Order: sequence, then structure tokens, then C-alpha cells
Amino acid sequence: MHDHTGFKERIDEVLIRLADEEERALLGLHAELSPLSEQLRRSLACGKRIRAAFLYWGWRAAGQPDCEGVIRAAAAMELVHAAACTHDDIIDDSRMRHGQLTAHAAFAANGQRSTALAMILGDLLMGYAGHVFTSCGLPGAYLARTVPLWSTLLRETMAGEFLEVLRTEARADRTPLVAESLEVARFKTAKYTVERPLHLGATLGGGSRALLEAFSGYGLPLGEAFQLRDDLLGTFGDPARTGKSNLDDLRDAKPTALLALTVAAAGPDERRLLTKLVGNPELGEEEASSVRELMERCGARQQVEDMIRERIGRAGAALDLAAMPAEARSALSGLAATAADRSL
Repeated sequence: MHDHTGFKERIDEVLIRLADEEERALLGLHAELSPLSEQLRRSLACGKRIRAAFLYWGWRAAGQPDCEGVIRAAAAMELVHAAACTHDDIIDDSRMRHGQLTAHAAFAANGQRSTALAMILGDLLMGYAGHVFTSCGLPGAYLARTVPLWSTLLRETMAGEFLEVLRTEARADRTPLVAESLEVARFKTAKYTVERPLHLGATLGGGSRALLEAFSGYGLPLGEAFQLRDDLLGTFGDPARTGKSNLDDLRDAKPTALLALTVAAAGPDERRLLTKLVGNPELGEEEASSVRELMERCGARQQVEDMIRERIGRAGAALDLAAMPAEARSALSGLAATAADRSL
């Protein structure tokens, strides 16, 4: 059984060292950069390190051994994630993540230009990702194989974010569609959370085309299941456990599959209720409870659970067909279960 706790600690060590090094470098430039170094450290302090784990096990599935170089390369995925979260929180004006203030909310609490400073932090984090990856210590020939994949990963992630913003803005003009919601989930989450980290690890390790194809068959449905679970937690989750609001998705009218299925199943009166409440930035807990009750009553919540279960099944079937060491197969099976069943 893969010790994910031990793996997470190794990734955390890399990120703590980076924060220490960059704090010295930033403060060496100017003492007034201390809020930036503080938020950098906070941005890297929390996380399940799932994306790092997928890169690591992509490498191991290609038959490569454990080494510190691949741990450092895997840590770069957490910097990509931290950058994406920082920008995503600005776009959504999310105030909490992992039970603490998001970067722009923390800057605002100190009376600073929150959006501008948080954007700079997000850009800095993405830059650090490339630095950590390319300086990981693995052979240059290995790293060179991944250059096209890095460009692809960033392009797809930004495409998903862009499409989500466009479709959120268009909510008043047309009915949300499940297919469009899943398309956003595929680009914004499935690819950069699961498929591309696996591809990066396998490509670093010299994995075969057949292995990469198997990872797409495993990673895309698993990544969609991950996002679908996140959508459920974003509306039905307990903030005390998830560390973030369960009102933001409804206030922002996020074009989730959950919302699309609810609208599709709602009658005329229920649609009017949704139009009135979903997208209201002042939505309170009582109104949100009415929306949640409707989502339960019309079967949308259960449909999303069924979609998660179906995708986990497809991911497992694809994994069964791939040739890889038993330890890698076991770890990837465990990660799939975590993605499907998590409550945080």
C-alpha cells in the first residue's frame, strides 16, 4: 500500500525549502516585499498533493525508481496548482480556501490592493513551477521530452478557466448544458489534475505510447469525477470540513453539471426560483437551502453521484489494461478511490 502521508511530507519539504529560499531572495531585493513572501508561504502550506502524486506514479509506472529528482519534479505540479487557485480565487472572489483567507482576501484585510497583488503572486507561483521542474536534478534529456507537454498543460488549464468565465457570464441568456459543464471540467480539472501530470511523469521516465494512452483512458474520466465531486462539495459540503464556502458556486452561478441537471429537471415555477436565487451575490443560507432541497428533490444530486461512479468504473477499467509495476497500479487505484470518495 502506497504511503501517501509519507509522500506528502516529502513534497511539503521541497515546497518549504522553496519558500525559505525565495523569502531570503525577495527580502534581499526589498524589505517591503515581505507581504509577498508571506503569502507565497501560505499558498504552499496546504494541499493533498494529489497532482504531485500523479506525476510521481506516472514516472514509477514507466518502470523508474524512486529518487529525489522526481520528488522535486512532482512538487512543481503543486506550484502550478497554487498559481491556478490564486487566480481562480480572484475570478470567483472566493474568500476562504483550506480554512484560511485566500491571497486576495488576505491582502485586502491588510488594506492593500488585493487583486493586483494576488495576480502578481499567482504569476510568481507559475514561474516557480517551471524553475523547480527544470532544476529538479533529472537528466536534461529526460526534461527535454516534456517541453511540449508543459505548453499543452498550461494551454488546456487556461482554456478551461476562460470557458468557465464565458459560460458563467452567459447564464442569463441560455439554459446551462451538462455537456458544456463537463467540457469545462475536462479542461480545467481532468487534464491538469490527473491526465497531464501522469503524462509528464511517464514521459520523464521514457514510458511507451501505450502507457500514455492508458493514462488518458484512466485520467480523463477520473479527473471529471474529481470535478463532479468538487461541485457537490461546493454546494453540499460542510465548510468546517472543506475549508471553503458552500455558497460561492450558487452565488456565482457556476456552470456546473449539478446546476445544469437541476435546471433541466425543474418545472416552470422551480426555474423561476432558480433564476431568482442562483447568481444572487447576496444569497443567504436559507435561500441556498431551498436550492439544495430542489437539487435533491429533482434527482440532480443523485445523477451527479451516478456520473461519478460511472467515471470511476471507466478509469479502473482503463488502468486494468495498462502494463505497469504492481506498486504503481495499486497506488493509482488508491488515488482513484480518494478522488471519488473524498469529503474535503
